Amino acid sequence: MKNVKWLFVVLLISSLISFVEKDKPTGGLSVGDIAPDFKIATMSAEQPVQTLSGMKGKYVLLSFWASYDAQSRVQNASLSNALRSTSQNNNVEMVSVSFDEYQSIFTETIRKDQIVTPICFVETKGESSGIFKKYRLGRGFTNYLLDDNGVIIAKNISAAELSTYLN
Repeated sequence: MKNVKWLFVVLLISSLISFVEKDKPTGGLSVGDIAPDFKIATMSAEQPVQTLSGMKGKYVLLSFWASYDAQSRVQNASLSNALRSTSQNNNVEMVSVSFDEYQSIFTETIRKDQIVTPICFVETKGESSGIFKKYRLGRGFTNYLLDDNGVIIAKNISAAELSTYLN
């Protein structure tokens, strides 16, 4: 009976630790990593598919989000608006990637949030997609600022911080 109590205590503590560890937003890639390449299916008829590596020579703001994740959705909208309102955005391309599983939800969210970026697309495979796995987004959606060589120079930046990085 004594051993059962100790076993219960150990299991309780380990389960609590696992919940705490899961909620830490420490996943994903790190500053200094080279961003993994992927195909980008744009909403533009002129360039329906391109690659991330094809954008070298420009700074790229990668924003990963989903309409069901309020924090990432708000962050995506504010970054899009910040780039639209700054005059420095001529050398920055925003790639907005939604992990909504339904195109209709994505389309309505883009309309409501007034996202105006030529490279905004939905990955309908959601969390089982290759991009989700390559960028290790299992611990939460994030955004990355890439330099002109595709190296991550900032992670989880806010709209206010964006102008600092671009100067």
